Amino acid sequence: MVGIASFGGYIPRLRLSRKSIVDANGWFNGSLRAYAKAERAICSWDEDSLTMAVEAARDALAERPRDGFRALYLATTSAPFEDRQNAGILAQALRLGEAVNTMDVGASQRAGTTGLVAALDAVAARGGPVLYLASEKRRAPAASPAELLHGDGAAALILDRGDGVARFLGSRSASVDFVDHYKGKGREFDYGWEERWIRDEGYLKLVPPVIAGVLAETGLKPGDIAHFCLPCTLPRVGQAVAKAAGLPESSMRPNLDGLCGDTGAAHPLVMLVHALQEAKPGERILVASFGSGSDALVFEATAELPAMQRARRGILGALRRRKEETNYARYLAFNDLIKMERGLRSEVDKQTPLTTLYRKRDMLLSLVGGRCERCGTAQFPKSNICVNPNCRAAHSQVDQPFSEFGGKIMSFTADSLTYCPDPPAHYGMVQFAEGGRMMVDFTDVDAGQVEVGMPMRMVFRIKEVDPARGFTKYFWKATPSGEVKEV
Repeated sequence: MVGIASFGGYIPRLRLSRKSIVDANGWFNGSLRAYAKAERAICSWDEDSLTMAVEAARDALAERPRDGFRALYLATTSAPFEDRQNAGILAQALRLGEAVNTMDVGASQRAGTTGLVAALDAVAARGGPVLYLASEKRRAPAASPAELLHGDGAAALILDRGDGVARFLGSRSASVDFVDHYKGKGREFDYGWEERWIRDEGYLKLVPPVIAGVLAETGLKPGDIAHFCLPCTLPRVGQAVAKAAGLPESSMRPNLDGLCGDTGAAHPLVMLVHALQEAKPGERILVASFGSGSDALVFEATAELPAMQRARRGILGALRRRKEETNYARYLAFNDLIKMERGLRSEVDKQTPLTTLYRKRDMLLSLVGGRCERCGTAQFPKSNICVNPNCRAAHSQVDQPFSEFGGKIMSFTADSLTYCPDPPAHYGMVQFAEGGRMMVDFTDVDAGQVEVGMPMRMVFRIKEVDPARGFTKYFWKATPSGEVKEV
């Protein structure tokens, strides 16, 4: 048997009011007013599909050893690099070692489930564990319905032999070149087709047979399904598919479109993690997807699930951690959808020395410092001489990861002169509870809300982007680790 051993999720804290989008663009496209309710999750300027995937993975990996993973798969259609393995960056950031097999899966909104089927097959054939990630940050044209309906987010699953918290019962797939939308080579945005065609000839004709096939393969009846996950932003299409497949009306899971938006290739897994956080042992979960065909997978919750529900932040916890954003112009700037005069201080060559990035990859991507074997002092960065003035031992340090350390602010600055895409730039000295300190940028903080002694945790974020060469540089920042706010 193969199952889900652990799960995690991440939704950015910023939630853009859809009304703010409609207020700005309704003069041009009056039909947008139909989408003016609720909100969508948006990345901050230093978040993308990789940083979100790291946070979802850390949630799934909590209290679990990082060694022994056979593979890491990343499903996304919004990867920052076209010719650099994005999954390899994640493996380095998560300290999974160089023996892990990494693979990117993309080119379809069905990528999240297609890759999941392949990962489950790999675990069944070769064993696990396998870390499976799906993450999406899609850009959409201003004043388009997609701009309101899309959302940013990520989900993570650890797959292994054994039942885990949800045993895998079976899957069925159909590959059909049905083009509901596409993104041509070199194009900035997707091009979508007519909604009625997508509904009648796409969802309603392609998805129900796949669901019937997986039910027949697993020996289940439609009434045996307690949770049905089908991402779809078209009104009432999910209910129509459920009815066509004979699934109970009560099994239809919330689409989360009003809380975070549709997270693309990641959304089937986002909905799956959300379902796992509310399912009871013995209940069956059916996950279906649509895009160049359809996939359907069935899982059964086990007696181990309740303990995991209490231990994981998941999608429920990520949804509670929110900050309302009504400044539509800030969203446009974060996503490079508007030309802005960024000032002379932004005009600095940001080329990344790739030789230094490789040689210092443990420090830069994994946030590995040092710990003196003689006196136990932790320090970042690692050096040849211990920083403890009472020790000063030479060549005595072993690797010490700092990414999971918690700390408190010793001092800070809110700098309005230094260029920052979201001014003012906050940075300062963080003292770690486990020992060591470092000067680091802050993220997800609000002006006037930072204070000495504030508890902080480390997060993987974009340090800066080199617009001349299209290179994204990543590093770790400190973010508040206090209690989350309720939705």
